[in-house]
Amino acid sequence: MTDQPSRTPSTRADLGKDPARVSGMFDEVAAAYDRTNTVLSLGNDKLWRIATTRAVAPRRGQRILDLAAGTGASSVSLARSGAEVVAGDFSAGMIAEGKRRHGGIPNLSFVEADATALPFADEEFDTVTISFGLRNVNDPEKALREMLRVTKPGGTLVICEFSHPPAALMRGLYRFYNDRVLPIVARAFSSNAAAYDYLNESIRDWPDQRTLAGRMREAGWDQVAWRDLSFGIVALHRARKPATPDQA
Repeated sequence: MTDQPSRTPSTRADLGKDPARVSGMFDEVAAAYDRTNTVLSLGNDKLWRIATTRAVAPRRGQRILDLAAGTGASSVSLARSGAEVVAGDFSAGMIAEGKRRHGGIPNLSFVEADATALPFADEEFDTVTISFGLRNVNDPEKALREMLRVTKPGGTLVICEFSHPPAALMRGLYRFYNDRVLPIVARAFSSNAAAYDYLNESIRDWPDQRTLAGRMREAGWDQVAWRDLSFGIVALHRARKPATPDQA
């Protein structure tokens, strides 16, 4: 009887959101991450990316930090404007995949970055944006303060994140899809299906739109507003860093 080769167990994060486990989980899914997201979101990920890019409204001459950038799909959308874009992610595997795919774009750079301790100077960016990443941070409030620190006075923050549909019927349909359909699809398309079990848990645990807006204000952001995408499955929050008196 021959020995069967052992299989390394997949990394799976939990709601403790240990940074090493979360980044390790994303390292494992980096190669197929974008394709899997498109399948699981039924193609809506592209629409969410378009909405986020429009909310950021990138322009040539701006410096933009795109956090939780993954392989850089959202960063490429921003860089097409001519703005200087820094794609930051705390997963070394995601950064490596992003450089492999998009390293030739001159106004796009990739940096391994922890959202709770950003490796950037104060007031370095005109805009900071983060898509589907804030809920994976073990201290979101600290991350919001760090984003404020590196943003110029009068600069903006755009957050695109899974949320909670306000309508009861949509909430029920969404929960059915996440609980019953998504695990089956994830097993078929992802190299680490357990990662998408964590996805479900993290979405359920994440605050609703109004609560997140309140946390943004507590972190020091001003003019906080949001709008729902896809009936509230995703919410797009936008805020501004208060200007200094001579800039008001």
